[in-house]
Amino acid sequence: MDLFRESVDAVRRGEEPPHDGYRGDYMRELAAFDGDPVPPMLKRIEETLERFRIHFDNWALQSALTSEIPAALDRIPGKYEAEGTLWAPTSRHGDDKDRPLIRSSDGSYLYFAADAAYMLDKLRRGFERLIYVLGHDHHAYLRRLKALATLLDHDPDRIEVLLYQLVTLTRGGERAKMSKRSGDVVFLDELIDEIGVDAARWFLIDRGHDQAIEIDVDLAKEKSRKNPVYYVQYSHARTAGIFREAGEGAVADPRATQPLEREERELVKRLAEFPGIVAEATERRGPHAIPIYAIRLADDFHRFYHEHTVLAEKGGTNEPFRLALVRATQQVIARSLDLIGVEAPERM
Repeated sequence: MDLFRESVDAVRRGEEPPHDGYRGDYMRELAAFDGDPVPPMLKRIEETLERFRIHFDNWALQSALTSEIPAALDRIPGKYEAEGTLWAPTSRHGDDKDRPLIRSSDGSYLYFAADAAYMLDKLRRGFERLIYVLGHDHHAYLRRLKALATLLDHDPDRIEVLLYQLVTLTRGGERAKMSKRSGDVVFLDELIDEIGVDAARWFLIDRGHDQAIEIDVDLAKEKSRKNPVYYVQYSHARTAGIFREAGEGAVADPRATQPLEREERELVKRLAEFPGIVAEATERRGPHAIPIYAIRLADDFHRFYHEHTVLAEKGGTNEPFRLALVRATQQVIARSLDLIGVEAPERM
């Protein structure tokens, strides 16, 4: 944050930011505000997240935890001073090295001291599991945070660290690596403006956190079955269209009156997988399983729809059962999309 503030102040003076500072057009926008640039930046972030259908019940600022750091450090046994710094003995509990807490020269708190206060704050509030979502370059944090939990006399298995890989955008087959400091960055608002909230959410969630995330902007804007989010949403719209065509008097009955055709059986089996898919995605912290499942469900539905007529007036047989099958498909697709924050339109 200090480097961020220094970068904005340099722009205000008409100077270049520090060599390791932040650059880009957004710095000039922030420089136009008087005073501390952090609050307007946080406001911008919060507004973007709300637009992206992400709501945080609480925002915890590190600065608000400063007063709690001394009490947290008092809970850490075995602290020692060396090289003008106070250290936590995390290497005794699986970390690759000890971590610094306080710089003795000026008494300033270092990162790990704030980590201790934040962890203790969450544990005191009664959370049974602490999940940290960090960038891929924080791979050592799992060991140090588990060691910290042990030092604070808590079960280290309550700590989970999910490391997300970088996001890369491609246009016309060309890739662009992004850096928030160099200014070579695409803001989430810009991505939403170009491909929409639904496509942005889908493409950011359809890979596991341990996989590189690549968004083909051209594909994400395409209105065809090549675009997975469009394809799944279209499947939902088609189920809704069947019921509009069937009318209010249509009867759906899950009891089949004759043996099921192969495509009907496959669709029933796919629908039956849904609870297990969701449970496993939750347990493994792998929400990408939901869009993968939704695509497979859409495939099965389209095969069924292509091979069999649903409505009796158009030559379909076993209409009540097939209508029930379409209704179940509609509900499961809608729920799948809802779980990843994507809308399920009834017309497209």
